Amino acid sequence: MGLPGHRRTSSDKRRRAAHFALTKPALTVDPKSGLTHRSHCAAPGATEYRGIQIHIKGGDRRIKKILEKTKMKTSAEPPSNVPPSA
Repeated sequence: MGLPGHRRTSSDKRRRAAHFALTKPALTVDPKSGLTHRSHCAAPGATEYRGIQIHIKGGDRRIKKILEKTKMKTSAEPPSNVPPSA
């Protein structure tokens, strides 16, 4: 009645869990803005994808907010008190 016939051993569990590893998403670079995004998806803050204009819900305010966030991430400079590594 839906019960396992045999106990699942630890080696069986490990063997089964070997397929649970996480994979990194495939990222591409937007040729116009230079932002990274998932494949087959528009870059954050993009107004067009593959030459076709797209509508972004929320309008200009949302685009500005996204671009500010990405600018903050990309323009992170090392602290001035740490000497550059050789």
